[in-house]
Amino acid sequence: MIRVAIIGASGYTGVEAIEILLRHPQAEPTCLTALPEECGQVAEIFGRLRGRLEMPIEPLDLDKLSRQADAVLCCLPHKVSMSFVPKLLDAGLKVIDFSADYRLRNAEIYEKYYVPHTDPKNLAHAVYGLPELFRDQILSARLVANPGCFPTGAVLALAPLLKSGLIKTSGIVVNAVTGVSGGGKNPSPLFHYPNMNENLLPYGVGTHRHMPEMEQVASDIAGRQVDLLFQPHVGPFDRGILSSVYCDPAESTTPHQLQQLYHDFYMTEPFVQVLSKPPALKHIAKSNYCHLYPTIAKDKIIVFSAIDNLVKGASGQAVQNLNLLFGLDETLGLK
Repeated sequence: MIRVAIIGASGYTGVEAIEILLRHPQAEPTCLTALPEECGQVAEIFGRLRGRLEMPIEPLDLDKLSRQADAVLCCLPHKVSMSFVPKLLDAGLKVIDFSADYRLRNAEIYEKYYVPHTDPKNLAHAVYGLPELFRDQILSARLVANPGCFPTGAVLALAPLLKSGLIKTSGIVVNAVTGVSGGGKNPSPLFHYPNMNENLLPYGVGTHRHMPEMEQVASDIAGRQVDLLFQPHVGPFDRGILSSVYCDPAESTTPHQLQQLYHDFYMTEPFVQVLSKPPALKHIAKSNYCHLYPTIAKDKIIVFSAIDNLVKGASGQAVQNLNLLFGLDETLGLK
């Protein structure tokens, strides 16, 4: 049995990871940590775990954690995460990091959107944890950078087009709407119920931190620089991301050819399903699936993508990566 520690277990992604591990046949949560003010019995903090898990969430003790775990899901914010990851790796643990601290290979780009990077050594060795595209690298990794939720949906939508050279690598627009859980559990005026109820609003216009992550991974797939515009929105629902990706074709194609391209590209992928009509968020809620629908309208290629931001966009993908790190069937605990 793989022993899994969760750092930051009191947040949305932490409890989502706990739920997945409780139904995992070969992994279990053995250590849960959080800030001292957020500690206590996990079933008291998350009532949905009553009768299912009797375990305390405790302040982080690295020595104790290293004795209790084989792998760590590090559910910490950027900047905070990279202050702990080097110590976890030095203790011989495998780490899947949920923050942005190890996703961007170029420290200068990271620092433009985040903070000064303090762990360039491990940044150079981190593997981007999108299994559908980087499975071979993940298998032998010690540090996996779990992708951002928006980039997961967008990159899975774009990958077949970029790999085949079917679209131009500039002028791509990713327009996406996320549920309120994407902002985390800390209260804010923006996400206050009277503001969000029956509301829909854009944010991070031209500046969102996930845009350089999308461009980096898309460029890796295409083999040349990809420039795109990412525009996020937040809507009055708990979970899910619906992305609409607009591209200019580099050569003529048909909707039928697009469908065939996507079916062939994702034929063996357990968590990507290509649809014959646009996806809906309710159909992927609480699952690790990505639903895709490629089509053509007014000489534009459009791909619709739907994922659950807390599962395929975070904790589910992390467990998928955990399975790969330990040589297991990557669907364990997720189907």
